[in-house]
Amino acid sequence: MDNLKLAALDADDLKVLAAHAQDAVGKVGDIVWRPKEKRLTLELNRFAWEKSSGKKAFERHRAVLHFARVLAVQSHLVRREAPDAVVSLLTIRFEPGNAPAGRIFLEFAGGGSLRLDVECIEASLSDVGGAWETQSLPDHDLA
Repeated sequence: MDNLKLAALDADDLKVLAAHAQDAVGKVGDIVWRPKEKRLTLELNRFAWEKSSGKKAFERHRAVLHFARVLAVQSHLVRREAPDAVVSLLTIRFEPGNAPAGRIFLEFAGGGSLRLDVECIEASLSDVGGAWETQSLPDHDLA
């Protein structure tokens, strides 16, 4: 089993991390904000896009998406009162502010999002558990 471990320290790195985290799913209750530690973590089931080419069976991996140096978190349409609600991550993007600070946006299917005000980009995506097979390939209606 090949475990993915990625780090992002700038906007280009964050795009690579976002590509590997696209279509990861998790529960709202597995999003943890620790303001005193300035970090946000999300436990997710990551779709292994890097292993999907030309296959009929696909893989998902248990993964942790971690953001450090987070000053504040705001949510929009993420139901914190429903910890078992499922979120599906569509993308992660960075909006620069007073360099190296800025905002990181985590955008979910259905219009939900998290906005992280950060001192700088310091993020990681790490597989932490076993992989399992799935027959479902994520698909998005672009219309």
